[in-house]
Amino acid sequence: MPDSNIHAPMACTVVVVQVAPGDSVRAGQALLVVEAMKMEHELHAAADGRVVELRVRAGETVADGDLLVRLAAAAPSGDGASPTSASAAGPGDALRDDLLQTQARHAATLDANRPEAVAKRRGTGQQTARENVAQLCDEGSFIEYGALAIAAQCNRRALDDLVRNTPADGMVTGIGSVNGALFGQDKLSPERTRCVVMAYDATVLAGTQGMRNHQKTDRMLGIALQQRLPVVLFAEGGGGRPGDTDMAIVAGLHVATFASYARLSGQVPVVGVVSGRCFAGNAALLGCSDVTIATRASNIGMAGPAMVEGGGLGVFKPEQIGPSEVQAANGVIDVLVDDDAQAVAVAQKYLAFFQGRTTHWTATDPAMLRGALPLNRVRTYDMRRVMELVADTDSLLELRAGFGAGIFTALARVEGRPIGLLASNPAHLGGAIDPDAADKAARFMQLCNAHGLPLVSLVDTPGFMVGPDVEARAQVRHVSRMFVVAAQLRVPFLAVVLRKGYGLGAMAMAGGGFHAPLLTAAWPSGEFGAMGLEGAVRLGYRKELAAAAEGPERDALYRQLVDRQYADGAAINMAATLEIDAVIDPAHTRTWLAQGLASARSPAGDALSRFIDPW
Repeated sequence: MPDSNIHAPMACTVVVVQVAPGDSVRAGQALLVVEAMKMEHELHAAADGRVVELRVRAGETVADGDLLVRLAAAAPSGDGASPTSASAAGPGDALRDDLLQTQARHAATLDANRPEAVAKRRGTGQQTARENVAQLCDEGSFIEYGALAIAAQCNRRALDDLVRNTPADGMVTGIGSVNGALFGQDKLSPERTRCVVMAYDATVLAGTQGMRNHQKTDRMLGIALQQRLPVVLFAEGGGGRPGDTDMAIVAGLHVATFASYARLSGQVPVVGVVSGRCFAGNAALLGCSDVTIATRASNIGMAGPAMVEGGGLGVFKPEQIGPSEVQAANGVIDVLVDDDAQAVAVAQKYLAFFQGRTTHWTATDPAMLRGALPLNRVRTYDMRRVMELVADTDSLLELRAGFGAGIFTALARVEGRPIGLLASNPAHLGGAIDPDAADKAARFMQLCNAHGLPLVSLVDTPGFMVGPDVEARAQVRHVSRMFVVAAQLRVPFLAVVLRKGYGLGAMAMAGGGFHAPLLTAAWPSGEFGAMGLEGAVRLGYRKELAAAAEGPERDALYRQLVDRQYADGAAINMAATLEIDAVIDPAHTRTWLAQGLASARSPAGDALSRFIDPW
């Protein structure tokens, strides 16, 4: 039979002897404890038996292979029972103390064990940080990093206090899957739904930025950059925290969080979400995001009331600083929503545009586009409705809707393919492009270029806005951004002229000129010219008009000249001279775009622009 004696497994020192000669032992029972290299090892009986000889005592040093205990096989008993004089310790049902302690620390962070904090959020109509994360991420997919952190205030507060009142140091961070159900059919690349999530917890020290949650943030941002993972930041909070005392810090201006967050611009999609108050450092991170989603109850500012008062600038309530109606109108907020749940849903929808093409989609009857424009060429219409008809059903997500009203910018899908959609707004200044609209369009082109989304432009503009007032707003510099940004595009660009395609403004809406896009088409209603045709007649035919008698004769000549300009600038004429590529039936717009995009070569490279301008 095999040797059942106990031998030294290595050179070691005997620490504990747990049996004596004559003892009966069971298979698996620990007989000795030995130590080597500061590690203890239990030596177990291989089978039931009896100790015949014990050759060592505690404290002795033995060599590898030395015989330590000689055993004899157990004699069979009449009832078949095993020896009972010394039983081996079996695995008990009780959990280890260290595991119980770990479970308790994790439990302290959960909403279920923080009823007062949850009640406070309910009182303001808001979700908790963990509820936002749970709604955003697919069920069971979120892996939390740094859950056991507490505020760096052990020098001034008891540990139990910190565990109960500063869970996760006021920030939930981790990695989860977003929109997994939407892209679940892609079994080969499930990683495309993974996302870094960081949520400041306003119920913990007002969502301020503590030293440890800075460390957590930096850790997650490094992973996001390394693994090319999108980032969603729930940014509610009051900025830097002055009360952390465990680290020898004077001003804390050396932290890497802001540079690390900004470094992601143009590399991965970065989404900022705000509910409630978002001031100072929290707002600085929000402002570096590609897109900001905020509730109507939000307030966003680079300083909260305390800092404003400290600067001698007056005393204000938090609600007076950066309210949502102000920040939506000035372009700080990209998407304004009613509540937290809607904010999270918009974040999911936004991320989906950068996760790939969907195989299931529906669309409105494309023939409805034939009636989208009024027969009266100077009558305005709803361009947003046109955008909805061009895009897949319910796929449109407009950005900066409250700002730069002269141009609409939106993400959408055409036959499941995500695109960026630019569109003139003829209901505002006739579609003329002013500084705000130009800035909005230029940044949107950067956004799409950075993340590889093709651009589609729906053009109906009389050109750039003109006049002394608009020039006082640096119109020359602002509108030129559209040309400079468009010239750097590496994503496909397609243009459709719905009605007016006049002057430099139309060229800017077409990515720099009508031959700059991959394809440029017009609806039959398209009309073209170097400037507005009525103005061109008044300037170009000033002498002829002045020579005609004032009254019916001059009016008739003017109408004749204008009609000739319209005939010359008609879409069919533009296509005949090859200044545009095609004139299409409006009902064929979606098909034309889908086929054009299918012909486009996908740009190479992880990132297509260095960064996205925050403005």
